[in-house]
Amino acid sequence: MATIEDLQKKYESLSDEQMQMDSEESIDPSHLLCFEYEYAGQEAEVAIDTDEFTAGCPWTGLPDFGTLKITYVPDTQIIELKSLKYYLLSYRSVGIVQEHAANRILNDLVASAKPIRMTVTLDYRVRGGLHTIVTANYERP
Repeated sequence: MATIEDLQKKYESLSDEQMQMDSEESIDPSHLLCFEYEYAGQEAEVAIDTDEFTAGCPWTGLPDFGTLKITYVPDTQIIELKSLKYYLLSYRSVGIVQEHAANRILNDLVASAKPIRMTVTLDYRVRGGLHTIVTANYERP
């Protein structure tokens, strides 16, 4: 039977072997699709959320799980939801810090949909006893 010291040594070797993660460059925002908003000029707030957001820690490769909420006021385009789902799934194998993930998602969605304003909130599950919520905002100048 293994001793605690034996298990500690095995654990240390595991943590030294970082899980393989893709770089942030592997996220392809060209998968995001939009369609015409037929009520341009009439403000409507669109709210989208999922509790299935996952990205990886860039240092350990361990997954970070969270709830993602996107709220935006469209100008002339609406985000197509299936393409958004595929875009978000691409984060599962990417090593990215939590604060960067929220801002990267915001930047990609703003570039694609060109909204009047948008907020992206990532509410991560507790990890290591710490709870993190990241909110990134955009408002057209």
